[in-house]
Amino acid sequence: MRLLMLGGTEFVGRAIVESALARDWHVTVFHRGRHPAPPGVTELLGDRTTPDGLAELAEGRWDMVVDTWSAAPSVVRDSARLLAGRVDRYLYVSSCSVYAAPHTAGYDETAPVVDGSADAGDVAYPEAKRGGELAVVEAFGEDRSLLVRAGLIIGPWENIGRLPWWLRRTARGGPMTAPGPRDTPLQYIDVRDLADWTLSAAERGLSGPYNLVSEAGHTTVEGLLEACVRATGADPELRWTDPEVILAAGVEPWTDLPIWVPREQLPELHHAVHGVGVAKALAAGLRCRPVGETVADTWEWLQSIGGEAPQRPDRPVVGLSPAAEAKLLGT
Repeated sequence: MRLLMLGGTEFVGRAIVESALARDWHVTVFHRGRHPAPPGVTELLGDRTTPDGLAELAEGRWDMVVDTWSAAPSVVRDSARLLAGRVDRYLYVSSCSVYAAPHTAGYDETAPVVDGSADAGDVAYPEAKRGGELAVVEAFGEDRSLLVRAGLIIGPWENIGRLPWWLRRTARGGPMTAPGPRDTPLQYIDVRDLADWTLSAAERGLSGPYNLVSEAGHTTVEGLLEACVRATGADPELRWTDPEVILAAGVEPWTDLPIWVPREQLPELHHAVHGVGVAKALAAGLRCRPVGETVADTWEWLQSIGGEAPQRPDRPVVGLSPAAEAKLLGT
């Protein structure tokens, strides 16, 4: 198989490239040159946001193209139009953020989506991803388009900082905020499971939208934190704290305490993140590895790069500061 990866040097793109190379596919990576391309690929350089930035893609044929773009939909539009006659299938990594609020537990691919436009410039993230979807379908048609609506993504190469923050915090030890309840269900996908399913789905000719994330309750807050303790070998004092106490202190779920969203206090947000319906993807072969494997492999990767994860410049830094946590815990 001949894969064209738009991007491919960080997180999701990197995982897709690694999965393709493991299958002995021929991989072409088109990127801006800001980060080294994975070994074993054909490398093309260009900036999709500049005039003539797609010049290196003016020739060539591929079986599929994968695109993870999350900014102006017009960038996806231009790439899709250029490649429509020379690529068989377009795989767009979208997001469950395209679904319109309010969210109900178990919402699936038939749920209402936000408005979007393939011709839009800089817009909010949900509209950007929806516009990207529309751009792909416009150029390739529904039968040659696969829209991967990912939920929370974690694992090696993460450049958002959610799981890396919990791992570094656990390794630091001492009194540590453990946001309750312990059995709060979590839903996420390991980036490598996303990559493997996406490429396999494309091989099988699947098309249309698929929510891609583990089953709701794949693990719990307690399961995640215990996995962090095992992976790091640390011995923190987990102080289980009621959601009401955390919220009253002005600590923000999802950002100050990444991944965690209290189910009873913030049900709509919890459903949006941890209540996604995934029956369609499961029926199409999605399999998700245990939380312990994801956490351990992410910690091993963090250690291999010196302990500090890369940070996307267009995303805010997540995690509770030591001072704020000390105040919350009264230490």
